[in-house]
Amino acid sequence: MGTYYLGWFDSGVSYNLYTIDEPSMDEEGNLSISGLRLRSNPVYDAFFQDYLGAQPISLPTTDVYAALERSVVNATGWTQIGLKDLNWDRFLNYRVDPAFFSTDMGVIVNLDKWNQLSEESQQILQEVAIEHERESAEKLAELAEEQQAQLEADGMQVVTLEGEAAQRFSDAARDATWERMRRQMERHPMGLEHYDTLIEKFNDL
Repeated sequence: MGTYYLGWFDSGVSYNLYTIDEPSMDEEGNLSISGLRLRSNPVYDAFFQDYLGAQPISLPTTDVYAALERSVVNATGWTQIGLKDLNWDRFLNYRVDPAFFSTDMGVIVNLDKWNQLSEESQQILQEVAIEHERESAEKLAELAEEQQAQLEADGMQVVTLEGEAAQRFSDAARDATWERMRRQMERHPMGLEHYDTLIEKFNDL
């Protein structure tokens, strides 16, 4: 693809489902979507639709505050950091565990430009990138813990799926991610040539 993948930054922070009203469970302990008006976006549409069976309302982040305030939606997925910065915690009272997905930011460099750099420059950039991968993941993990604790101190309640229901929830999020990637790859000229290898390598992380 003519690129050099320099680093995978800001990883390790997961997502949760947050709701205004207390979530309910079905007879098998699975999260029930009855009554949920779920805000979504393309990142987790497949998970919410295919597993939860929801018909999510797609809204940009900038519109979510007003949508929560007016009860256009009463639930949303979001990362474990930033909820208070957006002031969504004024409306959201419950967090559903387990968490799912993970944040990340890939940095790629044009391969021709990368090859024009000296070996010393390449080495410096790569070493800094590797160190930042580690540091950013550790710092964001600490920040997530701090912000989750603050939300709970301010009254947010945690609803935790148990046992097989929790496993089904986590598996569905992962499977939805793989399926989304598969659909993206099917549109690429190389198709699914490397799909199985990518899955294998990701599961080794």
